[in-house]
Amino acid sequence: MPAVSGSVSAPVDIVGEVSDVSLEPHRNAASEPPRFAPPAGPIVGRVDRGVIRATGIPYARASRFGPPAPVPDHDGVFEATEWSPACPQEPNPFLEDVLGTGFGELEGSEDCQNLSITLPLDIRPDERLPVMVWIHGGSYVQGAGDVAIMDPRFLVIEQRVIVVSVTYRLGLFGYLGDAKGRPANLGLLDQVEAFRWVRRNIAAFGGDPDRVTAFGQSAGGDAVAHLMATPDASSLFSRAIIQSAPLGISRKRDRMNAAMSRAAEVVTGDMSWEEILEVQAAAEKSASRFGLLGGMPFGTQYGHTPLPDEKDVDEVWSAVAPRIDILIGHTSEEARLFAHRVPALDRMFRIPVLGRGLEAAMVAIATRAVYSWSNARFAKRHARAGGRAHSYVLSWSAPGNPYGSAHTIDLPMLFGDEATWKPASLLKGASWDDIRTSGEQVRRVWADFARGELGESGRIPNTLTYRRLP
Repeated sequence: MPAVSGSVSAPVDIVGEVSDVSLEPHRNAASEPPRFAPPAGPIVGRVDRGVIRATGIPYARASRFGPPAPVPDHDGVFEATEWSPACPQEPNPFLEDVLGTGFGELEGSEDCQNLSITLPLDIRPDERLPVMVWIHGGSYVQGAGDVAIMDPRFLVIEQRVIVVSVTYRLGLFGYLGDAKGRPANLGLLDQVEAFRWVRRNIAAFGGDPDRVTAFGQSAGGDAVAHLMATPDASSLFSRAIIQSAPLGISRKRDRMNAAMSRAAEVVTGDMSWEEILEVQAAAEKSASRFGLLGGMPFGTQYGHTPLPDEKDVDEVWSAVAPRIDILIGHTSEEARLFAHRVPALDRMFRIPVLGRGLEAAMVAIATRAVYSWSNARFAKRHARAGGRAHSYVLSWSAPGNPYGSAHTIDLPMLFGDEATWKPASLLKGASWDDIRTSGEQVRRVWADFARGELGESGRIPNTLTYRRLP
């Protein structure tokens, strides 16, 4: 089993056996693991620290650089007790320090189109719970659905929702097409297949297929926004939470994509994935001259399946707006995460007295350029088109921490626990009691939205404000 610190236990305490449409408690077999009978085929999960988990379930498979196809239904029992593997990726020491997650905590595999389901331990046979499908971030080159810091256990326990964590293809494996037979948007197509699997099978786990919320952060938020522009969007989910999506750099990427494709021309189908990652690094380097766009070189590409042309995407988003509610927002100091990574800027920010003001100004400008302005534009267009739209700003920060309310500060508000987040430099200076108290309230806001119960406006002191757009 892949090593995920503090997140695995052996199957214990049977709570239920599941039919193809409902949970059927099996109260007299306390030593047996939970069983499910979705249309995809029989699945056995496990009980882990107050929740039921069914992990590492394949929703699709594909050849290298090929579109995904649904996994055929199986007759034998699938043991859903392994964590989903991560798409092959390079380590990122900076993010490992900030988030406290270690490279290699999950196995790597190109067969990474898997999902994991977390549901309440005491779910009743007659319940149909809201379903929240998580799309992880990582600039489309890093991350995985089952990393320990994104464990949805507390969200599930506190709010009685079902969370599905999706892993998908990244980087050259999933997001850079060319004119020579390597399609674009393969990772996005993976996500579509995951939602189709959820739609077909989630009732067997106690979920309501008509109350599915897509939610994601950073590149995951960008993915959720672009999933809304795919042909099947409104049949796959009815609500979307778009967290810190860098929509300000999602357009006018054609020239950069072309430069990256030229740098990646040497990729072949028989290369090892280690060799492909070396080429991926070269492609990323070729994007560095494109300014802010190069900050997230890989991403969705308009005009390639399943997305419309860039000139048409606003019209497509407007057409779907009445059928998908959105909660969209950002942290108050998104760019603070990246401010000191540019050597010239770091030197400026360290100038006595003057440096602090320069840093605050630069963070505000970059946060607006990449996140807040484009997020506000997305929300306003959605509301004007007849959709229900809430916007939010998350402002929590660890006292005295130089990262402040930076990009990714929303993650510990939603996921993980004290043990998984303890190494994160992002949280140094904060007590876990403070993080837990604020997190409980943020999790309630997210779940209220998923239930369709979020009010017109609200405020969590020193943490979050939200409002519905008129």
